[in-house]
Amino acid sequence: MKYLVEVEKGREGSMVGPRWGPFTGACWDVFRMAVEKYPNNRMLGQREIVDGKAGKYVWKSYKEVHEIVMKVGASIRSCGVEQGRRCGIYGANCPEWMISMQACNAHGIYCVPLYDTLGAGAVEFILCHAEIQIAFVEEKKIGEMLKTFPNSTKFLKTIVSFGKVNTEQREVAEKHGLAFYSWDDFLQLGVVNSLIFQ
Repeated sequence: MKYLVEVEKGREGSMVGPRWGPFTGACWDVFRMAVEKYPNNRMLGQREIVDGKAGKYVWKSYKEVHEIVMKVGASIRSCGVEQGRRCGIYGANCPEWMISMQACNAHGIYCVPLYDTLGAGAVEFILCHAEIQIAFVEEKKIGEMLKTFPNSTKFLKTIVSFGKVNTEQREVAEKHGLAFYSWDDFLQLGVVNSLIFQ
């Protein structure tokens, strides 16, 4: 076979790095090398909301983001999501979106963006077609995610909100056999699991 440029073949990675081919590995390697080279530089910023108005940016360094990514990755794996499986992310760009994506890259898990711009059935179609096991969801999109039940629950087993989860939402998810975490609860799951695997 002739190639313009031949990229390296896929290879097994270590427990802390990517486990699939060169493209997933390349994403993780770029992030990991940036963390090593610029640990204290600003990486992800988000505006504080003060009295309903956007205030100054609050930044996390590469090192701080990496620490969160490792906790999220440990949590994802503890939910039974193996390398080569798929994780959905549903919501607007935000630091949590990037952190979720990098956690997937760290473990060779494919990140699938979920979007509803093609209509209400698009999210359900993507969840089912891609056989997504875990989904990270912006708080204001939780209602739309729950509308995909029961069809999406054939593969979907865990939902993580970037914000809060109310009792009613949790009950709906549990009724369909799903675990439902707030972002903070999911990070705590990662802390516990990273201690177990050390």
